[in-house]
Order: sequence, then structure tokens, then C-alpha cells
Amino acid sequence: MPFAYDACIVGGCGHVGLPLALTFANHGLKVSIYDINEASVEKVRNGEMPFRETGAQELIRSVQSGKNPVQPSTSPEVVSQARCVVVVIGTPVDEHLNPTFHAMRRFFSRLVPHLRDGQCIILRSTVYPGSTEKMRDFLASKGLNVHVAYCPERVAEGKAIEELKTLPQIVAGCDETATRIAEELYRTIARSIIRLKPVEAELTKVFANAWRYIQFATANQFLMIATDHDVDFYRIHDALTRDYPRMAGLPTGGFAAGPCLLKDTMQLAAATDNTFALGHAAMLINEGMPNFIVRQLKERHDLSRMTIGVLGMAFKADSDDPRESLSYKLRKILEYEAAQVLCTDPYVRDEALLPLEEVMEQADAVIIAAPHKQYRDLRFGGGQHVVDIWNIYGKGTMLA
Repeated sequence: MPFAYDACIVGGCGHVGLPLALTFANHGLKVSIYDINEASVEKVRNGEMPFRETGAQELIRSVQSGKNPVQPSTSPEVVSQARCVVVVIGTPVDEHLNPTFHAMRRFFSRLVPHLRDGQCIILRSTVYPGSTEKMRDFLASKGLNVHVAYCPERVAEGKAIEELKTLPQIVAGCDETATRIAEELYRTIARSIIRLKPVEAELTKVFANAWRYIQFATANQFLMIATDHDVDFYRIHDALTRDYPRMAGLPTGGFAAGPCLLKDTMQLAAATDNTFALGHAAMLINEGMPNFIVRQLKERHDLSRMTIGVLGMAFKADSDDPRESLSYKLRKILEYEAAQVLCTDPYVRDEALLPLEEVMEQADAVIIAAPHKQYRDLRFGGGQHVVDIWNIYGKGTMLA
């Protein structure tokens, strides 16, 4: 029986899967989505984005009202109708930051009844090195004659629509047929294709995220050192990077958070028998940023008498994604130290958050936790203290 769809994106209503599904469909492929989130499936069916993504609302409206709409479903039966099954469920880590491959095995055990011989199963999210070939062996043990490949997602959240068309796609099949089918799929949207072995592609993904995490940790460590010397990091950063190409890669300071960077760094640490000292050091620095901010405030003010406003609960600027956001860790620490903590975000859906105006009116000190664009034009009261680790106001960290 021929396949009805070129691709089914499993978990396809999320930040990784939906931009990919829309881009495939916009390039003429027949695409379905399997996702258990009924509310998101209904939104996609109606041409509405379930989350913020630059350019995505216009694209989904165009695709879903056109001749080749994406077909979202909460039924796993749709999986069996696709030639390629792109799975965006990655390897999670447990409370001890160790990868839990058994979670992926359980997921595929539930998916097995809906897979067909001849399909190409493509893992898309970050996986523990060696997982792709393990999954090939697992599916073979269930009597399935399928091809398995790993094609890592490489885009930045919020820029997926643009970057899916401009970045090279890495393709790594467990056999030549898997590589060929996956390459045919991604060549419809990609500028170029890079062929690797599965473990090479898996390491490419975790290396990239660990490198970014270490870079952010370097900047944050420099920020802490400069602050402890009672000087502003951003004056030094400007001197280091202005017209000096060798330092152009030094990031600015800020919260290094989100669903990927820490998790993937810890997966790499586990894959090296916890000898990845750089990764562990980066974790201590980046995860310690909320504690550092509170410690600095405590040295300057009596927090027990102050109301602190936390502006921005998303993990990055202009996002509505609060996953693994350090803003929530900051709130927990402040709730122990300060008289009152008020939090706000224009995008994150959280009943505990307050309107920006209310927070600004009541707060004695304000911490810019996520540098949303709309915060750039804020006016602060004469006695209102501001902590700006991102330097969005161009006045340094303003830890005063």
C-alpha cells in the first residue's frame, strides 16, 4: 500500500516539529503531524500558532488555507501512513542530570504497532551518543524492517523558519538506504546536505550546544569577576571586542537557560564518564547566576525590607517559552530573601504573573531576567534600583 504522506512529524506541534512540518508543506511535501496535545492540534488545524516563532503565523495561515495543508492528528494511526517518520522526542535527563534512554525506548514501544516495513524513522532532537543505532536494533528486535537515521535539529528557537532554509542539514543513516531517503526528504528545503555516520551526527549536536553553553559561562564568569572588582563588565567587553576580530566570539552576560543547553551538556558529560570538566564548570557558573545576583543585591541593600520585581520569565528574549528558565530559580531564591517578589512577562502564560505596570509601581528594585524588547523603553522611578545583566539599557549591569 503506498504512503499517503511524505512525512509525519511525531511531536509535531512543538517548537522543533511545527516549523519543520510547515516548511516541508510549504515546499510541496504532503505532511501529517501526530501530537497528543489536543489544544495545539486544534490550533494548527485552524491555522494558528500555539507559540511565538518569527514568521510562523503568516506561514501557517498560508499553508493551512492552501491546497496542501498540514494534517495534524492526536491519533497515532496517522504515523503508519507516512514514508518518513520524523521523531522530535529526544533523550531526557533525570533529576540527577543523567540521560534516561529507557524513556525513549518506552516511547518507541508504544509507537511500534503503528510503524510499517519500508518506512524511514528519523530522529530529530538531541539524543545520547549511540542512541540512533540502539534504536535501529530495538526496532529490528520487534520484527520491523525499517530504516533509521539521525538528522539533528540545528535551528535557534524563534528563528526556525528562516534557518531551516539557510542552514546545512546533517543526514546520518544507519544504512545507505536510510541516508538516501533522509537526504531526499531534507534536500527539498535545505541549502546543502552534510553526510555523517550516526554517532558523528549525534556528537555534532551535543558538541554545538555544549560549546554555546561554555561560551556563555565564560562571559558570565568574567561578569562575576568584574563585578567583584567593582568595575562594569560591559566596559571591558566593549574594549575587548571593538574592532578586535579575535574576541568577536565573546558573548555578553545573561541567563544561559532553556530546554537544550544544560541538558545536552550533561548528556555529553555522561557520555564521557563524567570527565567533561568544562561542562560541569559551565553548569556551576551558569546555574549560579541567580545566586550571584541575589548575593550582590544583599551586599548593597536590606532585601528583607524590599519588594523585588522580576521582569521576564521566558528563558530567552521575546519568547513565550519558560522551559528551564532561570527566572524561576531567581524567584525561588528571592522569595527566601526579599520581603516580596513580583514577576511579570508579556508572553508567558502563567496565572501567578502580574501586569508589568503593577510590578513597576510596587517594586523597589527591578531585575531584567529576560531582555524582551518591550522592556527597553521602560522609565524607572528615581529611587528604583535596576539590575540589567544583559545591558539592554547600555549602562552596564547596574548592580547598585
